[in-house]
Amino acid sequence: MTVLGGIGFASPWLLTGLLALPILWLILRAVPPAPIRRLFPAVTLLLGLRDDESVSDRTPWWLLLIRMLAVAAVIVGLAGPVLNPQREAEGTGPLLLLLDASWAGSAGWGQRMELLDTQLTEAGRADRPVAVMRLSAPEAPVFQSAVSWKTRLAGLKPEPWQPGAAQIAAAVEDIRSVSGGFDTHWLSDGLDFDGREQVLSALADRGDVTVFQSPDPVIALRPAQYADGAIQLSLVRSAGGSERVQGVVALGPDPSGTVRVLERAEVGFDVEATEATIALSLPSELRARITQFELEGQRAAGAVALTDDGLRRREVALFAGRQDREGLELLSPLHYLTQVLVPTADFVDGALLDVLPANPDVIVLADVATLAPPETSALIEWVENGGLLLRFSGPRMAASDIGRDESDPLLPVRLRSGGRTVGGAMSWGEAKTLAPFAENSPFFGLKVPPDVTVSTQVVAQPDPDLADKVIAALSDGTPLVTRKPLGLGQVVLFHVTADAEWSSLPLSGLFVEMLDRLAVSSSAKQVDAEALEGTVWSPVRVMDGFGQLEEAGNLPGVDGVALVSDPLGPEIRPGIYSNEKRRLARNVLRPDTTLLVAEWPPSVPVVGLLVKAEQPIGGWLLSLALMLLAVDIVASLALSGRLGALRRVAPLIAAVFVFAPEAQAQTAEAAERFALEATHEMVLAHVVTGNKSVDDVAWAGLLGLSRTLYYRTSVEPADPIGVDLERDELAFFPMLYWPVTPDQPAPSEAAYARLNTYLRLGGMILFDTRDADVARFGSGSPNGRKLQQLAAPLDIPPLEPVPGDHVLTRAFYLLQDFPGRHSGTDVWVESAPMGAERIEGMPFRNLNDGVTPVVIGGNDWAAAWAVDRDGRALLPVGRGLAGERQRELAYRFGVNLVMHVLTGNYKSDQVHVPALLDRLGQ
Repeated sequence: MTVLGGIGFASPWLLTGLLALPILWLILRAVPPAPIRRLFPAVTLLLGLRDDESVSDRTPWWLLLIRMLAVAAVIVGLAGPVLNPQREAEGTGPLLLLLDASWAGSAGWGQRMELLDTQLTEAGRADRPVAVMRLSAPEAPVFQSAVSWKTRLAGLKPEPWQPGAAQIAAAVEDIRSVSGGFDTHWLSDGLDFDGREQVLSALADRGDVTVFQSPDPVIALRPAQYADGAIQLSLVRSAGGSERVQGVVALGPDPSGTVRVLERAEVGFDVEATEATIALSLPSELRARITQFELEGQRAAGAVALTDDGLRRREVALFAGRQDREGLELLSPLHYLTQVLVPTADFVDGALLDVLPANPDVIVLADVATLAPPETSALIEWVENGGLLLRFSGPRMAASDIGRDESDPLLPVRLRSGGRTVGGAMSWGEAKTLAPFAENSPFFGLKVPPDVTVSTQVVAQPDPDLADKVIAALSDGTPLVTRKPLGLGQVVLFHVTADAEWSSLPLSGLFVEMLDRLAVSSSAKQVDAEALEGTVWSPVRVMDGFGQLEEAGNLPGVDGVALVSDPLGPEIRPGIYSNEKRRLARNVLRPDTTLLVAEWPPSVPVVGLLVKAEQPIGGWLLSLALMLLAVDIVASLALSGRLGALRRVAPLIAAVFVFAPEAQAQTAEAAERFALEATHEMVLAHVVTGNKSVDDVAWAGLLGLSRTLYYRTSVEPADPIGVDLERDELAFFPMLYWPVTPDQPAPSEAAYARLNTYLRLGGMILFDTRDADVARFGSGSPNGRKLQQLAAPLDIPPLEPVPGDHVLTRAFYLLQDFPGRHSGTDVWVESAPMGAERIEGMPFRNLNDGVTPVVIGGNDWAAAWAVDRDGRALLPVGRGLAGERQRELAYRFGVNLVMHVLTGNYKSDQVHVPALLDRLGQ
């Protein structure tokens, strides 16, 4: 294809015919119009007559221009002109397609894959060998045919990190190892990173470099922090230039364990601002459920902020063996513990037996020696279920007989009677310091201050297993802190008091760090490397480049210092890590991360990522030529005086007007046929979008759903019908399936009036944006934005995600999720009335019998339902048996949806409660 002036031509040699236009102009200019012929009876009659009409001896210039334009349109149209032609790759040498392939390009990964496919197509036309390299995970480039690379595009995925020093060094070495020269097309993610200049220099030494980069700024979310009683969220983008409002959602499990949106907020960027913040004040119960924050419409690892124990304030119950003395707070056994835990924990007050049903995370007993039997048994059960019991010694424990002869289940070791005093006025020797922590201790890596001393302690009995229970000791080897597991929980004993009476430990920063290591408190500040020295963290779930969490599998553990200080890469991936009972989140961004736009030297051309579709215009030009020729015929007839011949075609014109009423009658007849077809049986309908492939899938999907209803229920639908909103009557259909496409036209005002009437009279519309695989929440996708535009004029009530007791979850099948070809997004329905409450004896709220007028989702249900005439599935869903299970759940959702439309909320009636409870029990 040859490109001239931005227009491609399939047969450019035909354009040489344009050279003949000047000659044709001269010929037509020289030939005058045909003269008017008139018959006269005799020459003598001409005497004294004068011709009232004069005829030019030359063709008028404007008629010549029309003819020239018509001929030129024919020549250019036959040459195969194409708008937005895909230019063939310049050059014939090898071509390297280089991708940053980091999280910053995940949001537009589909666009990058389309561009990459186009580049491979052009390289295939030019017979150029191609190699593909990802900077985030570089491999030595292997130049192969473009066709072989096209089959491997589906396997290319972005990584959840930017290219680091190790990846840059490996990429530069691989580039320099290639023999010979090559050109490079660099698909940049738009962010600057260290080492980019080195890669560019190595590529420039081998050939020309062209950069493809989107002008849109990259937006990301920094880790959430807890400060001033609220969750602080900070958003950052790579460039300003316009105001922007970005939605943020907090995700976490509801009481049933289903992950849902727990909170939503909007954050606004000023015109030139690159940072925006918001503070969320949430109840501690809700805050404890949050597992991650996400930016709406941004499918990237950098748009996700995972949470850990640093955000969740632990619930702690404190009990002391003696009451505080008024005015002597510093002498209280709980004073120093309270000061340590106030910033990071919530206290649970009450008697011990009253506190245990609240299931706090930690219970602290400061110098509590004796417990009542009911308290002992209840406390043992609580620890065995995963609780942490933290005990401190004191005069009461030293004077009691607890754990002397027999092991006490609520003490890690047996104790000697009395206590041990060192460094006092009545004792020999000096106060003891702490020994360095052993490698098997949770305190390993913490620095022991030399000024922390112990003067009095409760001593442990030297049992055979004592060494296994000691996690901190004095310099002479005497146990200072002991621990033992009990069921799923553990019991920890400090052999000193919780105040400064027996030691200076509660006065030191080491005391705070030790409690943090025991997960007694949660650190609201960012964890530093020094605090994690000597620890090893096992990955639990890691994040991919799109921000999706997956099981870590057999990935190795990571050193604590490296986890918080080293850059992300193949060895350290973003995700959730654990160390015994603590959780630590490693996010893509740090609290101080800034995003910078990648800037390129003037010698490097930068092109956008947008790939415009080719548009042939030859047909338009040929149609223009026919119109010009028609104008030429009329003008020629007028100049030659033969325009009166139009009288001969008058009967034809009259026939048009005669048969016009008949055409209108045929239109009315078609409307009657449509009404009969839509009403002779119950029929499911879909809105015609104008996109043939989407409409075909919608029709096939409703066909599959209709057959499922026919075989499984008493509903027997006929074949589905496509509905034109501008022309067809909607009242015939109980439900409309409306697939949303970015380019479908908005209905007219008259159509919207009919749609609102349809909704008010009990009809329902299922809006399907079909983008759950690329946009999880909100309107960040083109389909989501189009849905907002289409739904704005409709009379839609307030919406909410489908609650657990909605009739859609039990109209025919018992369902918890509503997947289609995709899964994971919320399905929205009309929100319940404000006064909807559960009636005694009913498991569901007392809802009215109305039907939600709209159901909104993006799971592409029609694609999962779609079958051909023989009942075979048209499109794949998932993989293997799991995919077929997902298709079955999609069919069940469709059945529930139709049953809900036809029957309302009848399943909320009390008469159905016994049967539903019986099925739920099964």
